[in-house]
Amino acid sequence: MNMRWNLDVLYSSFDAPEWKRDWEKFVRETEEIKSWAAQNLQSSEDAVAKMEKYITMMTSVLQTQFRLYAYGELTASVDAKNEAALLAIEKVQNQAVELVEPGVQFQKWLGSLSNLDELITQSELLETHRFMLTEMSDKSKYMLGEKEEIILAKMKNTGSNAWTKLHEMLTSTLLVDITVDGEHKQLPLPVVRNMANEKDPQLRKTAYEAELAAYKKIVDAAAASLNGIKGEVITVAKLRGYESPLDKTLQDSRMDRETLEAMLQAMRESLPSFHQYFRTKAKLLGHESAQLPFYDLFAPVGEADMRFSYEESRDFIVKHFGSFSEKLANYAARAYDNQWIDAEIREGKRGGAFCYNLHIVGESRIMSNYTGSYSDVSTMAHELGHGYHGECLVNEAFLNSDYPMPIAETASILCETIIANAALEQATSEEAFAILENDISGASQVIVDIYSRYLFETAVFERRTEGALSVSTLNELMLQAQKDAYGDGLDPEALHPYMWVCKPHYYSADYNFYNFPYAFGLLFAKGLYAEYLKRGEAFVEQYDKLLSVTGKMSIADVAAIMDVDVRSVDFWRNSLSLVAKDIEKFVELASARLN
Repeated sequence: MNMRWNLDVLYSSFDAPEWKRDWEKFVRETEEIKSWAAQNLQSSEDAVAKMEKYITMMTSVLQTQFRLYAYGELTASVDAKNEAALLAIEKVQNQAVELVEPGVQFQKWLGSLSNLDELITQSELLETHRFMLTEMSDKSKYMLGEKEEIILAKMKNTGSNAWTKLHEMLTSTLLVDITVDGEHKQLPLPVVRNMANEKDPQLRKTAYEAELAAYKKIVDAAAASLNGIKGEVITVAKLRGYESPLDKTLQDSRMDRETLEAMLQAMRESLPSFHQYFRTKAKLLGHESAQLPFYDLFAPVGEADMRFSYEESRDFIVKHFGSFSEKLANYAARAYDNQWIDAEIREGKRGGAFCYNLHIVGESRIMSNYTGSYSDVSTMAHELGHGYHGECLVNEAFLNSDYPMPIAETASILCETIIANAALEQATSEEAFAILENDISGASQVIVDIYSRYLFETAVFERRTEGALSVSTLNELMLQAQKDAYGDGLDPEALHPYMWVCKPHYYSADYNFYNFPYAFGLLFAKGLYAEYLKRGEAFVEQYDKLLSVTGKMSIADVAAIMDVDVRSVDFWRNSLSLVAKDIEKFVELASARLN
């Protein structure tokens, strides 16, 4: 099977007539909406017609912008030095700034309407966009003046956006010096990081040491990038009147602090259970201190070595997605068969994995770095879950297709759970032990490591208000966050001080605290899967409905569709208890092996 994606559904190249045509359309429609807004948003007269006009015009121009930008971003993600892609991204970002002025004018005008709710009832189009309009009106109080908003948008392209691009370039092109089987090599960073999953303990340690050494080549530039981005976020949040960057993130996530605190409390309470898991794994791997070095966090345990060719991963995932729903299985099959996935590891390609939903064409694109491990199959299922979320939104209005971060991880983690349970059913006892451990390992990353990332980013924002942070300070903050989260489960002499360098989640001014949403997704998905086991097929239709409304409801209201109260600590405790039971089973099985 072809392991590279095909982007022809967007454009065949940056020189294609279609790209040039859409670029001209983007520029033209931008000028049209600017002109219209300047002439028509001075009074509340004909407010319904004006809102309808704005939604229609903005939908069209944003769809064109999305197509142009997506092509550039997807191309650059697998070819970091592609000059045409980088130029296209910059062109689109610069032109998009021109949409700020009409956007600000409309949002301020919308906030001035005292009878917005009544006006919305007079139009089917407005009813469809009720949540968006109401949210825009509520957030209008955080808007600055038109001139200030335009200045901020323009400065962002040479500020945080530029820092983000620099970080992507640094990590995508970094070559790691490593000696494997007596042979010195220079390998891409994702290849070396993936060695953490290898069975050979010496190779895992060698890869870890080589990785840490390689970061020294880029660490100063990475620190400058992080300081530039976080400094901008602090400044802009303060100018707009937000209490803090976290306050802004919660509002953008359509989530309240009560929900966050309830979840964090349950997570903190669960840490001792995870610490026990780490200590038990350390014993299995022969560490006398009974503390796990960072480089063995993802080490496979037992004798099972589950490997899947790319074709086998397709058949396995499609088959077992089918046990949940035919619609989910059909989506996964299309993604594999129609070259929606770029799974090949190669130089210049971004590390990790992601899914990019293309609502404008009813498809998605998935990037991964596939090596054939069971962990990679689980990652593929995760990203296909994101794609399925987009599939459930395909009939929603374009402006209702963008959902907040916390709910974004729900479908992905539920799909991981489906695959884990399917793998357990057909596994040998040795393989079942490995799958159980892999599942717990994944949960530990989403609870314990995510908690460490939350602590780290909180500390960075607090310290960044005083001035730029040095590499040594960033390392200290990362190490302290890891110690606070992992406790006595990890070897304090073998942590990962540079984890802030390789995680792209820190390097976006638009997505701060991109950590707790993963925990939300895991625990929300665990709770939903428990409901699925109780209700069977009746659950699936309601679940698809839940995914379809995530772009036009608050987090609490989305959860209420399934009778879930996300402000209750008990809900989060109940989900974490499922993981705790798995850990108890793992410890029991591990103890039998050790004895």
